[in-house]
Amino acid sequence: MLLRIGGWALALFAGGTLGWLLADARGALLGVVAVNVVWMALDAVRGLRLLRWLKRGDMTRQPQLGAFWDEFANRTRRLVRLRDQQTQEVQTRLDDFLDAIQASPNGVVLLDNLGHIEWCNQTAANHFGFDLERDLMQHIGNLVRDPVFAAYYNHPQGSPDVVMTGNGHSASRPVRLLVHLHAYGTGRRLLLSRDVTAVEQADAMRRDFVANVSHEIRTPLTVLAGFVETLQNLTLDENERRRYLALMATQSQRMQSLVSDLLTLSKLEGSPLPGAHERVPMRRLLAQCEADARALSTLLADPPHQLNFDAGPDCEVTGVQSELLSAMSNLLNNAIRYTPPGRHVSARWQALPNGRFEFMVKDSGPGIAPEHLPRLTERFYRVDRSRSRETGGTGLGLAIVKHVVQRHGGELRIHSVVGQGSTFAIELPANRVRLVSGSADRSAHETRRSSERSIASNA
Repeated sequence: MLLRIGGWALALFAGGTLGWLLADARGALLGVVAVNVVWMALDAVRGLRLLRWLKRGDMTRQPQLGAFWDEFANRTRRLVRLRDQQTQEVQTRLDDFLDAIQASPNGVVLLDNLGHIEWCNQTAANHFGFDLERDLMQHIGNLVRDPVFAAYYNHPQGSPDVVMTGNGHSASRPVRLLVHLHAYGTGRRLLLSRDVTAVEQADAMRRDFVANVSHEIRTPLTVLAGFVETLQNLTLDENERRRYLALMATQSQRMQSLVSDLLTLSKLEGSPLPGAHERVPMRRLLAQCEADARALSTLLADPPHQLNFDAGPDCEVTGVQSELLSAMSNLLNNAIRYTPPGRHVSARWQALPNGRFEFMVKDSGPGIAPEHLPRLTERFYRVDRSRSRETGGTGLGLAIVKHVVQRHGGELRIHSVVGQGSTFAIELPANRVRLVSGSADRSAHETRRSSERSIASNA
């Protein structure tokens, strides 16, 4: 700056001196004015060049303007670069912040002071059915028309949050959202949403479970209490006493079966998945299932059922023997309990064309209507409650079967036609089944024959 002032003063002195020499005092004044005009014109040109450079925004091509103007341009460029760097850092932090909100499992919607959507993450778009581009700056009330949400949005002080139906809600596939509204800034609102469908379903299942268990236990307890009171207060002959004691034993057995099934379910849900260290011979399991099924049929049916068992290939299954036996026995017990006396019940262990293996139980009972099939594996779900009471079922058998099959990586398939009977099949993956030496060729032959029969029937 001092150099610039010195240069300007030197130029004035030179111009004044030259004007004095040419035209005395008047010439000196003109010389000083001329130097000032030229000096200002040069500064104006340099200033215009600097302004055009700044307008272009290209900080890499700095014009050569002279010492003072070069220093001014250098300082300006450093300030612009510092500002750009700070802006970039702020933008990076903002992007990271938005990415974090975008990855949140909760929905986030930013609303301005008029209720227009300024920004929302993908989770919120899924929850409410928003389009991330089309619905920006749309009023939230025009997009979310649930009356519960409308009442909450207009009067949020009445409740800290509200549960409403979400996008895609239907009777078969419910979607429930927990919604919060928080004020921030100047009149703005933050809308948070969380999918609580699973939580509500778990609560409903817990309530239903407690209600069902209470109901199932209350009935036999009432019967037992009545018989005990009768035995305590009345004088009965031996035949009546025996009849009452037999009925009490039946109700006690019913409660014992219920508690046993509940403990089995609890054990299945809390145990680690079956490992690869235990191999279960299927023929031994099938033999035990056959013996138990024939005994049950003799006890419940007169005449007994016509039971047909096909042991199929000799195999070993990787899994827990007690769990597999429980699942297979439950399918057989259900078939016997719900099939009229004297009719056919068959069980078969076989290899499938796709390399998997299945245990199939087929009965000739009354069959099950299609609307009941999706819910058969729910706890305590019964197609006919009065029929279940007669047969002594607890309503937990198929739930146990489903858990066992899932723990062994398999699949439970159910097919039923009203009036024609039902078929229940446990399908296990090939990596859990090992053919015993000597049966591999026979199994392959049977598989080929099954495939040929299937092709012939389709043709």
